[in-house]
Amino acid sequence: MNALKVKALLHQFFIEDVGDQDLTSEAIFSRHETGSAEIVTKQSGVFVGDSIITEGFQLLNQQAKVQLYIKDGQYVEAGDIIAKVHGPIQAILTGERVILNLIQRMSGIATMTFQARKIMEGTHTQICDTRKTTPGLRGLEKYAVRMGGGVNHRFGLYDGVMLKDNHIAYAGSIKNAVLKVKEYIGPMVKVEVEIETLEQLKEAVEADVDIIMFDNCDPQTIKKWISQVPNHITTEASGGMNLNNIALYKDTGVDYISLGALTHSVQSLDISLNVEEMNYELV
Repeated sequence: MNALKVKALLHQFFIEDVGDQDLTSEAIFSRHETGSAEIVTKQSGVFVGDSIITEGFQLLNQQAKVQLYIKDGQYVEAGDIIAKVHGPIQAILTGERVILNLIQRMSGIATMTFQARKIMEGTHTQICDTRKTTPGLRGLEKYAVRMGGGVNHRFGLYDGVMLKDNHIAYAGSIKNAVLKVKEYIGPMVKVEVEIETLEQLKEAVEADVDIIMFDNCDPQTIKKWISQVPNHITTEASGGMNLNNIALYKDTGVDYISLGALTHSVQSLDISLNVEEMNYELV
């Protein structure tokens, strides 16, 4: 992850949580008292967020020292120590919740992505995310998808064209929409179109789009229609995908399966910060 972006996000999140001060920690401990703590996972899964830990505590107090034992993308088992932090107790306690919230969510996303990839083993189909992300967290969540072995769909409205049902309805047809788009964009931007019917599929192929998404199509329909898609056009299946049903799409031959559930319905990995020791010493 880009360190500048991580710091900027953490700065924003700490302002939201801390406000003017951490009333509890500052009331009990002076800024000179130090201690140590361990960040431990209570569940198995893929860990993500090493820079959140290192940058987070450092941002609160430069005297905080972090020793990482696990790096982004590594699989952890329950009880594994991810990192140890030593420094001012105020900084450790003040940063605990924000840092844990982020690494728990990112690790949950990476773990779910990893599980989806395992289901699709033996096929060329890749797992990708969507724009159904948490406002403010998109960069972190999409990074977590990559660390889980998935790939990123477009990051926003600015880096890829996707003609959805409402675009097509307003434009009158896929053909009209694609013509207008190709007149507007440069050659470096890909054009994707959602299709739901065989007629739309044929129209998208004729318009020579870059990617065709089978939107809310059942596996049997995709298997039947995909032979009509030329090899140079990438295919994607989306709509209602989750860990319970993607195995049904293993034999469809699509290049990508996109799961909004990776970011909008994920369960965070259970990770805790435990006090290891406390030393009343000056820093």
